Amino acid sequence: MNSSSEEEIVSVRDLSKSYGPNEVLRNINLSVNKDSVLGLIGLNGSGKTTTIECMLGMQNPDKGQISLLNKPASSIHENNGGVVGIFDTPSLHPNLTVRQSLEHAVLLCDKPTRKPSDVENLLGVEKFSNYKIKHLSLGNKRRASIAHALIGSPQLIVLDEPFNGLDAGGVDDVLALIKNLNSEENTSFILSSHQLPYLESICSHAAILHNGQISASGAIEQLISEEKLLVQLHIGNSTSAVQLIQNNPKLELQSIDEDGCIQLALTDMDSADLNSWLVNNNVPVKELIVRRSSLSKLFKKLTSEPDK
Repeated sequence: MNSSSEEEIVSVRDLSKSYGPNEVLRNINLSVNKDSVLGLIGLNGSGKTTTIECMLGMQNPDKGQISLLNKPASSIHENNGGVVGIFDTPSLHPNLTVRQSLEHAVLLCDKPTRKPSDVENLLGVEKFSNYKIKHLSLGNKRRASIAHALIGSPQLIVLDEPFNGLDAGGVDDVLALIKNLNSEENTSFILSSHQLPYLESICSHAAILHNGQISASGAIEQLISEEKLLVQLHIGNSTSAVQLIQNNPKLELQSIDEDGCIQLALTDMDSADLNSWLVNNNVPVKELIVRRSSLSKLFKKLTSEPDK
């Protein structure tokens, strides 16, 4: 993966993990560069959480090497708060108030850089300062967990399903926070989620995990640009046009519906060239719609089961 700094802060090489006879991860290779935001994407059960647990030293892999900030995962404590992981289910002490929890974080932090009141305001939980954690909604527990992590200035923050339990406003706040920390403080992130529109709006890189393996990884712009351009056509003389299209090596006929709507994938041809070529071959074009590539489309393509 490429980033402006090209400094690798997370390296996962040939990671494999099984639970009994069930192979969960198979030869996983991942890298995260400084200043990047990586989206770790996969269906439920694809191995996202197991990957993160192995990366954070919470699980022992069967095979492979993992380093974070140039230290092995088993020595993550030596990073002195430089790496923070926040999981889907917040794990703050239920009987502490938000403020007490944050004050406890100050005691645990090697070099606290923010005051409890600062992170309460940053995450919008200042009005819940005296609430016990157990009395908070799931969304506010998640906010409090992120606030807890920001008492120091971690170089890498790993968030497992960071948007679960948040309303639309909460999602916007977390996205803005990630963007600000990444751009202003060079904080790197790994976001594990299946909520692709949110990830596509914030991530610089993506790794798609499917059936325990990495199906694709890299800069999102590059992953999307490698996909073929998709076009939907409504044309006249569809029968003769289909034969014409099938004889063109730059066009891949994907489907035709009962209304004569044609789906095409283009190779070495853009939509303007396609339109001109059809007109020059006496095929009247009633409608031409370009289907832009997206992370969601790539994910669906790579994780869909083949037709039997």
